[in-house]
This record gives sequence, C-alpha cells and structure tokens, in this order.
Amino acid sequence: MTSYGTIPTSSSPAGNPVNLEYISRAKERIKAGLGTRRPWREMFNFRCFNLPSTSGAFSRIKTNLAFFRMNYVIIVLLILFLSLLWHPISLIVFIVMMAIWLFLYFLRDEPLMIFGWLITDCVVLIVLSVVTIVVLLLTHATTNILVSLLVGVVVVLIHAVVRKTDDLYVDEEAAGGLLTSPPGDTS
Repeated sequence: MTSYGTIPTSSSPAGNPVNLEYISRAKERIKAGLGTRRPWREMFNFRCFNLPSTSGAFSRIKTNLAFFRMNYVIIVLLILFLSLLWHPISLIVFIVMMAIWLFLYFLRDEPLMIFGWLITDCVVLIVLSVVTIVVLLLTHATTNILVSLLVGVVVVLIHAVVRKTDDLYVDEEAAGGLLTSPPGDTS
C-alpha cells in the first residue's frame, strides 16, 4: 500500500514532539530577550560621543542604562567569559551555571514546584544568584572574577556617561520607570 500524496502529521515518536515544542519555546524566549538588544552600530555611533556637563552625567547614565540594558549585560558577560579563559574549571562552572539559569529561571513557563511546594521567581532568583557566586568563588578564581566584573561595570559606566542621549527615545514604561520626562517637557 502506498502513501503517495499524504502529508505525515508527525515524523517523530510520540515523546519527541514535547521536546521539540520546549526547544521552540526556548528559542522564542531567547529571541524575545535578545530583541530588547539595541543595534551595536547605534550603540557605538562615534558622532554621538562627547563629555557631558557635570549635572548631565547622572541623567545620561540613567537613560543609557535603560536604553542599552541588554547590550550592557552582554558586554559584562563577555568580559567575564574572556577573563575565565585562563581558568578552565571556572569557565566550565560558569557555562554550567548559565545553563542552569536558562532552564530554571529564563526558559520556565510554569511555576517551579518542588515536593509539592510552589517556589516563587524571587526565591529562584536569590538562590541561583547565591549558588552561582559561591560555586564560582570555590573555583579559586575570586580575584579574577571580581576584577572582570569591576572592569565590565567601569566599561559600561564610561560608555553610559560619554554616549549622548539626544537621539535616544525610551518609553518610560519599557524602561521600568527609571526615567523622568526631559526638562521643558510639559506632558
């Protein structure tokens, strides 16, 4: 008997579509998270760099942190990753912890249940943060990790201070209420 002209509804065993569905949802959530990332060309537009006035520096930092938030996170994580290249054990621990963060915090659709207890996102965030810090510090790369995080924060703050905000338009709700209306705005 031939099945010419029929379209198969499933090309995999019954248990596999659930895994494929989970992977596709994970891809969508990662794309949505990275969707808040601004174009690198916009971030490093050299015509938009100058030193601010003394009173304008804090305002620039707030605006740029809200606007380039995902870019700044990527930069700090990249600096941390590069600093761990000379500490292979720490690098492996860092990658494993990133995978754990992805599955337990970022890619989770349903609430986390352990032994019938509902675990809130706040508890998951606190526990994962503490475990990540403790595990990385146990790899004996403490100085390296702290220095790389400090370098990342300094790089981000320098960019946030010298990047003009005249051409940036951030919705206050999207920025999490971090911004106030510009001076002279009566809306």
